[in-house]
Amino acid sequence: MTLIDNGIYVNGQRTGNPSTLDETYELMRERHGMAWIGLYRPDETEIHSVAAEFSLHPLAVEDALKGHQRAKLERFGDTLFVVLRPAWYLDKEEVVEFGEVHLFIGPGFVVTVRHAANPDLARVRHRMENNPELLALGPEAVLYAILDEVVDGYAPVIAGLENDIDEIEDQLFGGDPAVSRRIYELLGEVISFQRATGPLNGMLESLLRGATKYEVDIELQRSLRDVADHVQRITERAESFRILLQNALTVHSTLVTQQQNDEMRRLSEASLAQNEETRKLSETGLAQNEEVKKISSWAAILFAPTLIGTIYGMNFTYMPELDWPLGYPLAVVAMVIGGFVLYRVFKARHWL
Repeated sequence: MTLIDNGIYVNGQRTGNPSTLDETYELMRERHGMAWIGLYRPDETEIHSVAAEFSLHPLAVEDALKGHQRAKLERFGDTLFVVLRPAWYLDKEEVVEFGEVHLFIGPGFVVTVRHAANPDLARVRHRMENNPELLALGPEAVLYAILDEVVDGYAPVIAGLENDIDEIEDQLFGGDPAVSRRIYELLGEVISFQRATGPLNGMLESLLRGATKYEVDIELQRSLRDVADHVQRITERAESFRILLQNALTVHSTLVTQQQNDEMRRLSEASLAQNEETRKLSETGLAQNEEVKKISSWAAILFAPTLIGTIYGMNFTYMPELDWPLGYPLAVVAMVIGGFVLYRVFKARHWL
């Protein structure tokens, strides 16, 4: 059974505690009072029972059954259908959670349908029962009290988000590599929070515009304006959080780009230094090669006369040139010509 709390109120006083929906309808008609029915994740039978009794619009009933609706206010004749998205901040996980409350407000009845454990509407009921003058103003007073409870619940969320943003600023300039992921996550939470709170401005304006037509008490109108002021401040704070986080993303991107540029600059400097070292080594190698060429060239030039002198210095008995008068001059000429030819060859190849 999803009937959480059920009461019949006459002139702001609770006069009955029916245990079933059928008993609620009977007492409401008998005492000409207001029925306040609280349902938690009701099944189709219960929703359709309430819809048949209070002539609820099928589209609103379908939304209440399905859930997962955006915050909105719709009027179907004398009945208001309101969807609220309460939120609360989980300190341990540092995340924002969202609930969903559907309200049917009509002449002589209030039906609340919750799809999450929060908010605790029992607190709202106790507050109203302790203020019978306010409760005597009827279903619109209950709507105000629930709106006030939901909006008050946004204050801790604002405080938690603000604290998270302060931490992100420290991480951002502290070089924490995980900060970008945290910014994206927090930005998503802020946008979801804006989706929950943003429609409330229009909803409250609509309620206040119709206050005279539907004869809403003047004090209740003032209370609704006070809630509207709170909502305005909350939505402005949420918008400032979104802008701050978007700027944080821009700053983070700039810092990452700067770090990458610094790293590229360091790599470029290291590459230039390495190239300079390579150039010096190359120049040294070229100089060494030039020296080797010169040494090799002179060695080759000296090798030719040495070869001739070595052959003719062997003093074998049967060497015909030994007894030839022109042998010595020819040997010397051969040495000079050989050395000169080699010199010209190496000079032409720039070895000398």
